Amino acid sequence: MTTTAQTTAALITGASTGIGARYAQRLAERGYDLVLVARNQQRLEQVAARLRAETGRKVDILAADLTQGADLRRVEERLANDASITLLLNNAGLGATASMLDSSVDDLDRMIALNVTALTRLTRAVVPRLVARGQGTIINISSIAAVAPEVLNGTYGGSKAFVLALTQSLQHEVGAKGIRVQAVLPGATATEFWDHAGVPVAHLPQEIVMPVNDMVDAALAGLDQGEVITIPALPDSADWDSFENARRALGPNLSHTKPAARYAAVLSNAA
Repeated sequence: MTTTAQTTAALITGASTGIGARYAQRLAERGYDLVLVARNQQRLEQVAARLRAETGRKVDILAADLTQGADLRRVEERLANDASITLLLNNAGLGATASMLDSSVDDLDRMIALNVTALTRLTRAVVPRLVARGQGTIINISSIAAVAPEVLNGTYGGSKAFVLALTQSLQHEVGAKGIRVQAVLPGATATEFWDHAGVPVAHLPQEIVMPVNDMVDAALAGLDQGEVITIPALPDSADWDSFENARRALGPNLSHTKPAARYAAVLSNAA
């Protein structure tokens, strides 16, 4: 991925730790100025100070809880009006390992608000300006739970399936207009995510846990290679191609004027 001679900036949500903080470092090293968004202002200030010292890039911070309407609107306004921002990284998210039955409805609602609503609104805020510019990048952090919803809380998997579907739709809608779009589907990654989700990462089988630096570097390599969907742990990209081809093969038969023949007996009896 290259940047133009004109200084451009990346806005990163969930930037105070883990995946977001690593992306911030890597994007700064690639020549981006940064706008870092997270709830914890003290952590943001620490990350920003380190990156300014190490990379010499301009780093702004925007302390915001994206589940709160007023905070979300402030970030939307920055995306819509700051012409320097050419890359949006939707990284902020909540997860859960407890089942739906063992989760509070308020926790599920907050997960949806962050993983789905905030991500959608931030993307919608920046896309028109990027399309008008004819250049830009949107990276959405999804999860392997998008295609393997049984592995974690179903609401979490559903929210990440939404992120995957939105990214694929965006690629169809704006990919030919100069906008790079990518969904990243990490597996278990060594971050604080697991502590917040209810199972410390140390309790996971270590053979499935990827270091955060490796995960982000692989995801950026996928972006450089033009991947719309990047699964950092997947050994053979042909496996994803087969998955996608099978999904697309359903297309011609998803909508017809009559029900499928296998339902004929039931329909005949009902008549």
